Amino acid sequence: MKIEANIFVLTAPFFFVVGLVYGLVTGWEEPVGFLALFLCSALMAMVGWYLLKTARHIDARPEDDPYGEIAQGAGEQGFYSPWSWWPIVVAGGAAICFLGMAIGWWIFGVGVVISIIALVGWVFEYSRGTHAH
Repeated sequence: MKIEANIFVLTAPFFFVVGLVYGLVTGWEEPVGFLALFLCSALMAMVGWYLLKTARHIDARPEDDPYGEIAQGAGEQGFYSPWSWWPIVVAGGAAICFLGMAIGWWIFGVGVVISIIALVGWVFEYSRGTHAH
């Protein structure tokens, strides 16, 4: 995790400096560009800080060992639902939300309802039925 944290922490000052240069070149007349770069710098700093804080509380991963072997990362990486249809429903709800922003806000509301139902179904998929744990 330290590699990822360093990437984010080291890019934060870069975006800040680029935001300053952009603001100076445009004479601070165009507010969206330099503000977006400053916010990007803040985002990089927040993510980097979180990753550094998390890296202190967990054991080192094989990726963090400079002499690590590929075989050290073998094994189960997590649990993924191989037969779940809920991600497709979530994607459909998100697509309807984006369609609603372009066409009409009432369609956006329909997409929000579909997305909420799909998220609840996805979260509780293994809490009931034949696949309950």
